[in-house]
Amino acid sequence: MKENRLAKEASPYLRQHAKNPVNWFPWGNEAFDKAHRENKPILLSIGYSTCHWCHVMERESFESDAIAEILNEHFVAIKLDREERPDIDKVYMTAYQMMTGENGGWPLNVFLTPKLEPFYGGTYFPPENRGGRVGFDSVLEQLHEAWTEKHGKVVDSAAALKQHILEQSAGNSAGSEIPESITLDRAAIMLMENADTLEGGWGAGPKFPMPSHLSFLLRAWQCSEDERLLNFVEMTAEKMANGGIRDQLSGAFHRYAVDGKWLVPHFEIMLYDQAQLLDVYLDLYQVTRKACHAQIAQEICDFTIAQMQTSQGAFHCAEDAQSEGKEGKFFCWTTQELRELLSAEEFATASSYFGLTDKGNFYDHSDPEALENQNVLSVVKDEQWLNASPERTAHVESSITKMKQARGQRVRPASDEKVLASWNGMMIGAMERAAVVLGKQEYAKAAERAHQFIVETLWDGKKLAHRWHHSGIDHSAQAESYLLFLQATRRRYELTLDPKLLELAVHLAESSIKEFYDPDHGGFFESAVSDDVIVRLKGDYDGAMPTASSIAVMEFLKLAEITGRNDFAEVANMTFKAHAESLSQTPSSLTGMLAALDFYHSKKQRLVVTNGSNGIEHFSAAIHNGYRPHLTVMGNQGPVASFESGLKSQNDSPTAYLCEGESCSPPSNLPQNLFA
Repeated sequence: MKENRLAKEASPYLRQHAKNPVNWFPWGNEAFDKAHRENKPILLSIGYSTCHWCHVMERESFESDAIAEILNEHFVAIKLDREERPDIDKVYMTAYQMMTGENGGWPLNVFLTPKLEPFYGGTYFPPENRGGRVGFDSVLEQLHEAWTEKHGKVVDSAAALKQHILEQSAGNSAGSEIPESITLDRAAIMLMENADTLEGGWGAGPKFPMPSHLSFLLRAWQCSEDERLLNFVEMTAEKMANGGIRDQLSGAFHRYAVDGKWLVPHFEIMLYDQAQLLDVYLDLYQVTRKACHAQIAQEICDFTIAQMQTSQGAFHCAEDAQSEGKEGKFFCWTTQELRELLSAEEFATASSYFGLTDKGNFYDHSDPEALENQNVLSVVKDEQWLNASPERTAHVESSITKMKQARGQRVRPASDEKVLASWNGMMIGAMERAAVVLGKQEYAKAAERAHQFIVETLWDGKKLAHRWHHSGIDHSAQAESYLLFLQATRRRYELTLDPKLLELAVHLAESSIKEFYDPDHGGFFESAVSDDVIVRLKGDYDGAMPTASSIAVMEFLKLAEITGRNDFAEVANMTFKAHAESLSQTPSSLTGMLAALDFYHSKKQRLVVTNGSNGIEHFSAAIHNGYRPHLTVMGNQGPVASFESGLKSQNDSPTAYLCEGESCSPPSNLPQNLFA
């Protein structure tokens, strides 16, 4: 079959559509010019490579010659990878939400005028009318009719919607005050009121991990000493770790569970989930010192290095849910397969431990030729059952070994080999922290390799490109990449005290202000100024990814502590004020920013360590043997505040200067005295 122009694109998601009969264009001037020249509406279809329903809609609609004929004749069809252009995705998802009042999801199919103004949208459409849902063929015919017969009304409604988005986005003018600490208490109450106290997490299904919620509740527990908060976070973490949302053979986490008990996932594996959940389990290990949390964190790291780190050192985006065209095929098992693979004793024990049945627990209803009797592995027996006899433990361990070996012969899901500065930033910071908390130097080396790749490949000293692929670089400026790579650099600085990292962090911070900060109202736009962005928006919800403002406010608070720069502190303060209304009315929608607000109101700990990397290594175990979210670590070299740069070593040894609030401890050379 002849390939369309998407065959030359870097994005695996776009290349998946290269053999469609649809005359697809990538997002760009070629498509825009055609729409203007021929006065045709644009279909903007947004998704990502591991999106299940994106695959379904491609199979049902975009591979259809009949639907392709309508699209090619009456529309300009554009495919967009939301991970490559999160700013564009944000604009049109916001438009869809305003048009429909629904939350939205992917695939996102939005229809635009040649001026890129939206006038209609939807998510998944079946190819024809089905089960009360309008078919995509009907949608296309009706929109073509409206465009030709009611053209003026369509264009006017699109312009009005754009104006409405502009007015809404301008509505978050800076408040006069930073939200008070009571906002944190209210947010914790709201989160617990909506929590699933039986199965953990939030909602009845689909159920997402929500790591920013969990991280905030741990901070709230530390401040309030309300054990219910810690117990809920730990219960949620344990339910997820034992559920099918976690691949029980590799330790990686899938994107989400379709049910309320974490059993059946959508099987895609995303880098940003591994990074954020790694931090959650490291937090829990520091709080509880339970080995199970450290083990889960270690398995996330091991999987990420083995399966997601490229030969160049950076981490790629994701692994698909499908292999050989079947959802979950790589991960699931039938009892027939396992009877042939395992001994009778192993099979009996593994069946009990993982809850296996002949019927299975997963069936892909979206696949007309779905595999049958598929079992997602989940742990349904507790430690007491497992350890009741040495034979039982041995049988589970030997079964897992055999299953890993057998699965190693299967066809792995495809990888999305894009390298994003943003998602790499998340994993670099978490991986470097894991190296210190878990005492695994190989994790620090992995983080350093990834960091070096981003610096050498995507950072030119002034601007940071968003995406690398072996076929080219996407130079679009994305706030999430600047700010999350700033986060990674600042975190690595605190863990290593390398002054060059602090210098880079300062440069990234200054560039972020220039490209994304709103000096009039405070807060950070998700996009830079660009001809193809019709409205610059600020995020208002910390979901799978935190908003630019939520990332920024913590980073500028931290850098203000380290460098003493008042302009950084003012950026953080104005960002709080820009989102004061949301924080006051719906605080649980911005739990990433609440973490920063907790830091702002806390009795901050500031630790200055002399002797650079030698000094931090001397004190590292003492610093990281507990949960200290209000601690900032800095050296006395590089662009630190003048007071810190004047502190010297005592007794010719690495020396720590610790202050908490307005009280400082005497200088110490002894790690055991640091937090005594």
